[in-house]
Amino acid sequence: MSDATEPTDPQTMKTFIREMARKNRVAQKNKDELSRTICGTFTALPAYAAAQTVMWYVDAGSEVRTRHTLPAALAHGKRVVVPWCVVETNELELFLLEDMSELVEGAYKILEPRAELRDRAAKKVRPADLDLVMVPGTAFDLRGGRMGQGKGYYDRLLANARSDAPLVALAFDCQIFEEIPVAGHDVFMDAVLTESRTITGKGRKG
Repeated sequence: MSDATEPTDPQTMKTFIREMARKNRVAQKNKDELSRTICGTFTALPAYAAAQTVMWYVDAGSEVRTRHTLPAALAHGKRVVVPWCVVETNELELFLLEDMSELVEGAYKILEPRAELRDRAAKKVRPADLDLVMVPGTAFDLRGGRMGQGKGYYDRLLANARSDAPLVALAFDCQIFEEIPVAGHDVFMDAVLTESRTITGKGRKG
């Protein structure tokens, strides 16, 4: 990034990068094709083969699209878990997904579990139960640093994930920056997968 108007203080820089990454992602062509490639890399990971319980996110807006691969993932013999946002508390809850028909369009036009299924004990999953965690984001850097939407949903969820459960982010190349400002509470990814490469991150032990 060599824009002469590029800000220097961390908070303004964060806003600048988030906006640039969003614009890049919206403008990205061939999202379906590239997303299938990225999701294919995810399911080819040794960590995926070893995992019994895997969290997938359900794509929204211009994010790397997972909904095309989720039906196949449901047939992989693993427990597939998806997060959904409790609007009243602004917290993410985890739902055991067994069929795509269990999802309906909810808040912010995001596919979410059907309301009548959410409170079933058999459908609730704890973050500590996850063996592998797929993470969305707005921007990432070469250290595995992550920038989300700015509301901290995933930061709070990831803080409760097991330390031995890899955090793997999906992104398009256009969302990768050399370095983004991070705060003390920000969680580094173990890996970031794009259509052209796998970035090894610092992880939580970095």
